[in-house]
Amino acid sequence: MRDQTKFHLEQLRQTMQRLNLWQTVPPAQEAFLSQEPFFLDTMEPEEWLQWVFIPRMHALLDNHSPLPNKIAISPYVEEALKEFDDLEQLLKPLVALEELLQNQ
Repeated sequence: MRDQTKFHLEQLRQTMQRLNLWQTVPPAQEAFLSQEPFFLDTMEPEEWLQWVFIPRMHALLDNHSPLPNKIAISPYVEEALKEFDDLEQLLKPLVALEELLQNQ
């Protein structure tokens, strides 16, 4: 289960890199202080995936903490990036991760 989760996170990272959504510079420190879901008020969806979601999931894995079993990120990404030409490619590893975690 944990190996599969790591695999899907890696697939997400690689997909984001291939689609030129991966950034080399993190958002300003203040952006991480958001209290909104998905940091809607301070980050773009791809920033949140890269700088918040993926690191938090790796932290859970590294600390052998329980993984979430109710996870629905793809609807947010689908709506927020509905104009993005390669949306389906980006959603593929997210949906696979959601299905894995929901069926644990």
